[in-house]
Amino acid sequence: RLKPGIFFELPHCPKLFNQLCMVGGLDRYYNIALCLRDEDLRADRQFEFTQLDIEASFVSQDDILGAVTEAVLSACEEVSGTRPMQTIPRMAWLEAMERFGSDKPDIRFGMELVELTDVFAETEANVFKTENVKAINVPGGADYARSRIDALTELAKQWGAKGLAWVKVADGGVLEGGVSKLFSEKEAQAVVNRTEANAGDLILMIADRREVSRHILGLVRLEIGKPPVTEGNLEFLWIVDFPLFEGVDDNGTPIPAHHAFTMPNLEDIDRLESDPLSVRSQSYDLVCNGWELGSGSIRIHRADIQARIFAMLGIDEEAQQRKFGFLLDAFRFGPPPHGGFAVGLDRLAALLAGEENIREVIAFPKTQSGLDPLTGAPSEIDVSQLSELGLTRKTSAKRQ
Repeated sequence: RLKPGIFFELPHCPKLFNQLCMVGGLDRYYNIALCLRDEDLRADRQFEFTQLDIEASFVSQDDILGAVTEAVLSACEEVSGTRPMQTIPRMAWLEAMERFGSDKPDIRFGMELVELTDVFAETEANVFKTENVKAINVPGGADYARSRIDALTELAKQWGAKGLAWVKVADGGVLEGGVSKLFSEKEAQAVVNRTEANAGDLILMIADRREVSRHILGLVRLEIGKPPVTEGNLEFLWIVDFPLFEGVDDNGTPIPAHHAFTMPNLEDIDRLESDPLSVRSQSYDLVCNGWELGSGSIRIHRADIQARIFAMLGIDEEAQQRKFGFLLDAFRFGPPPHGGFAVGLDRLAALLAGEENIREVIAFPKTQSGLDPLTGAPSEIDVSQLSELGLTRKTSAKRQ
């Protein structure tokens, strides 16, 4: 209102401001932050949420993970009277993707993804002549009706797969139904052995690009086997060694997996420009029962590394100064090594309460479609209000 045509933009998180506190001489900083994000709503996501933000100087990844582990497990013990585990195990991002098809795996049950690509290296079946073949073994799944298998296949297609191949395991490890006739005897035996299937089991397979097969089969795994959220049934896991970049855009520019301020793994830094997608980051997520409870990273504190990252992202010096000058100028004064983490308190509260949906622990939640049933928001805005802000509406909004 005070400056028509000029806007504030809500930060994605207070991380950059936390970093400035470290540069300014604070050795650690805690911030209970109410965050607002314009994102699609899910069972574990609302527009508004509360996070406990932590930033500390002269720390390593082990320091942050150790402190957060103790804080979260102690909080669980205070609420439930029982410490869910003595420590939280760690798993590399690549291992999580290959075994569970997710970077926030639910490890409360089995049905892990099994690699079958080499089994079909010389196959005559065209459907399996692809970059990657993954499978899951569904114990007792041979009893599934054809309608249920068809429904799972349709889901897989909706998620982006070309299809969902299946076979049932009969007595003696004989494969029946589905695509069983496409297998050579050697391939059939290898599939049974690799999946450790027994009579009465169902084997589901996806053949596609590796990213597709593991992601969608991971979703199928959850659709079939994910247990309900119950009080006291918490399986925490640290996911580490995320890739620094998650891919490249149409112009060949790398896309940061988290943000542009994450310190690369120093063992990989020589490959930044030559092989950016192989570079690991010093970032980490805390997951529980398939929910991401929080994420963090060791930050870039060296101006030379930050400049290299910006250059790779196509951000020239003028744009760097315009967008991030407040941070880069501070870096000239010798920032300490620092890192941080943010815990989603609403998600943690939901899991501790045994709730399947985060709305159950938020006072005035939005519906799944983003509506506020209490106030009727969002609603159309008066022209006089737009005028006061120096704005005009291009098209009429349609009331939902």
